Amino acid sequence: MTVALGPDWLDPTVLLNGLGPYMLIGLCLIIFAECGLLVGFFLPGDSLLFTAGLFVAAGTIDTPLWLVCALLTICAFIGNVAGYYIGAKAGPALFSKPESKIFKKEYVDKTQEFFDKYGARAIVLARFVPIVRTFITAMAGVGRMDPKKYFTYSAIGGVAWAAGLTILGYFLGQVTFIRENLEITLIAIVLLSVVPIIIEVIKARKEKKALLETEADDITQVMEAQVQDDSTQIIPRVER
Repeated sequence: MTVALGPDWLDPTVLLNGLGPYMLIGLCLIIFAECGLLVGFFLPGDSLLFTAGLFVAAGTIDTPLWLVCALLTICAFIGNVAGYYIGAKAGPALFSKPESKIFKKEYVDKTQEFFDKYGARAIVLARFVPIVRTFITAMAGVGRMDPKKYFTYSAIGGVAWAAGLTILGYFLGQVTFIRENLEITLIAIVLLSVVPIIIEVIKARKEKKALLETEADDITQVMEAQVQDDSTQIIPRVER
């Protein structure tokens, strides 16, 4: 049991080592499942990709970095495509069961709120948010998001997430401190993965504040104009 990452079988190092000679194949299937199959929401995608980069640097995965990145990006993209059509076909029935222990309504609500707030770019941002990255693909299908737009953003997100984190792990894996403090590094990776979301939230709050201030100024101007009109209005004389 690791302190930060849960049970041993979810520890990315233990999980990948347990796959033995099928490590890369198993990793590709895990990435596909987390990005497309709704039951894959619990899988540690971020830390797995980073650890895969470490393993490539150490020679544990005896495959060129470019090929590993290409395969993982393709699996992430195909997973999103599968998730989209699962959502389009079976989503409404799955998400309408409040008693479900796997497809909890809170997950759906969280994902729907995220999707409504950020629109198409949510597909890219969601790659870096556990649980959301799994369910948002299905929600895009349920909402009948334009397939062309969805697949375009999915491809961009796949490259940024799958290839980006693997390359990061590859180069940082050559640093002695990183290798000797892997668990702390993985915690940092998970925390850093939500930085884009934090930036978006701050940006959205600033925009909302600016909008409210603009509306308040407009209302003030209208009221001042009304008061001025009232004060200059000629009151007709009433003859007795």
